[in-house]
Amino acid sequence: MIRVSSSLYRGAIFTAVLAVAFVAGCGKKKVEPPPPTPPPAAPPPAKPTVSIQASPTSINQGGSTTLSWTSTDATQLTIAPGVGTVNAQGSTSVSPSDSTTYTITASGPGGSADSSVRVTVSVPPPPPPKVEEIDYNALFLREVKDAYFDFNKADIRDDARTALAQTADFLRKYPQIKATIEGHCDERGSTEYNITLGDRRATAVKNYLVQLGISADRLNTVSYGKEKPFCSESTEACWQQNRVGHFVKAN
Repeated sequence: MIRVSSSLYRGAIFTAVLAVAFVAGCGKKKVEPPPPTPPPAAPPPAKPTVSIQASPTSINQGGSTTLSWTSTDATQLTIAPGVGTVNAQGSTSVSPSDSTTYTITASGPGGSADSSVRVTVSVPPPPPPKVEEIDYNALFLREVKDAYFDFNKADIRDDARTALAQTADFLRKYPQIKATIEGHCDERGSTEYNITLGDRRATAVKNYLVQLGISADRLNTVSYGKEKPFCSESTEACWQQNRVGHFVKAN
């Protein structure tokens, strides 16, 4: 009886020693701390923003307009055409000669952005061509040709036909012009005879122009006979100058 109890006693002591050893071992085990929380990631750089305006947006050629702009998150800004590098915000005056689109480009760590504005340039119409005032009197004297006659005749000679054709061309070109045809004679013969001869010459010239298409109501006739000579010498060359159907501008 005493022997069994001693065995049980020893077994209980052994079990107790193991339990104490187990508890002591567990008490010395190192507990690992949780891993540290990583710092939050840095946000990406902001993308630049930019805007540009023009005041006014429409100008006349030779005028000027003011460009103004603002931006954020940009490190470099340029305006094209013609302005170049500018600050983050500001304004400048421009005078384009033609309609122009201005573009501002902003760049920075976060990328780039741009904005545009168009300035319309109104080109004035060219001045109307200067209308030269026509000197009809000088033109008449230069372009209208007289008709010359043989002695004591009122027939239209070949040279007179050529001269009257040029006169008709002028009168057709300027239908507003009217003319008086003066019949003249040389000094030979009586005053009464030469008045009649001068009338026949003036009438012959008028009729020939009418045949060439000139309206009769644009042509008047008058006879001066030998009363208003163009040359006063008693020579054939001088008399020929006085035997003429002479034109005078009537308006």
